[in-house]
Amino acid sequence: MWRGTTVWLRRAAALVFGLGCLAVAVYAFTFFSRDTSLGNPFDARFVVSGWDVPGHIFGAGLALLLAPLQLLGGVRRRWPRLHRLGGGVYAGAILIAATSALSLSRHAQGGVASGSAFALLAVIWVGCTAIGIGYAIRRDFVNHRRWMFRSVALTASAVTLRIMLGVGAAAMQWPFLPVYITAAWSCWTLNLALCELILRWPAIRARLAAQRRTSVDVAR
Repeated sequence: MWRGTTVWLRRAAALVFGLGCLAVAVYAFTFFSRDTSLGNPFDARFVVSGWDVPGHIFGAGLALLLAPLQLLGGVRRRWPRLHRLGGGVYAGAILIAATSALSLSRHAQGGVASGSAFALLAVIWVGCTAIGIGYAIRRDFVNHRRWMFRSVALTASAVTLRIMLGVGAAAMQWPFLPVYITAAWSCWTLNLALCELILRWPAIRARLAAQRRTSVDVAR
């Protein structure tokens, strides 16, 4: 029964993750169809950023669309070429998005406090993806999957960021700037922490089970 519940929880989490990525990707791709206002600080800063804006929006949006598909084991096993092609496009999209993000971080709302968070995210995002691809080239697929999980966790920080802004600034009506700066750091560090917990959970669970067995044996 517990195993069946775990399977359903994983499927539900995968569905929520996929829908979240899709929603933010659609939001990104429709950004330029909306009217901009120089009175909006985000629009004003984006205007002076030139090609960094479409590069980041297109790259990050494409990475968000591909991330859930790249995690599907069925696709990876049945159509490995499609998985490799998708991985190449995913990595290229991240390179474009992260490079643009580094430039955009200079104009981030909140100045250095938030800009440094986005700049660091961009560097680590590219780093995790590059390490994952390196392991794939060496055909070390265990470590490849672990590092690409980290890459996807960082890609999904776009979803976490908007959830935090929606809860903090919109729902709770807290002051926007502190919420934004906090979200700039938390959206990717929390994602990475959760990813590490998931990756390490089998070993943690095995260690806890061994400790329980040892305790039972001692009690006997």
